Amino acid sequence: MKKLNPEYIDNVVRIANGCPYFTHLGMHIIHLKNRIADVEMDLRKVHLQAFGYAHGGAIASLIDTAAFWSGFCELGEDQGITTVDLNVNYLAPLQKGSIIARGRCIKLGRKLGLGEASVFDQDGKLVAHGTSTLIIVPGFGLAGGHSLPHKFLP
Repeated sequence: MKKLNPEYIDNVVRIANGCPYFTHLGMHIIHLKNRIADVEMDLRKVHLQAFGYAHGGAIASLIDTAAFWSGFCELGEDQGITTVDLNVNYLAPLQKGSIIARGRCIKLGRKLGLGEASVFDQDGKLVAHGTSTLIIVPGFGLAGGHSLPHKFLP
């Protein structure tokens, strides 16, 4: 396994955490390494549906994000990935607090990958779980033409 460049990871996390969708949902990557990504979201009023519980779409976005980033670090520098399928199981309702999705890359092949993420509330209770099929796309990089250091150390 190639060794990730910590400077690259710091830059990618900064870029991802500053993107409009992350900012809109109030989520951010708190840990990223090979095959693992932890993404946190503080539930706010905007995340609640009409009955006062976290909307499933907000939870699904968190799962999708953690599963995606768990596979990202395994890719070559000239590759990207995107989600082609997302399956979510909601296990307990949420109304407030901080939640963390722990993403794990289960398998990454030449064209397809499989990731998963478990969502825990601030007390460590499992509240949702999901899996994501990912497709590897050559030349699909970060938006904005960012100049990044090399992904892997020599």
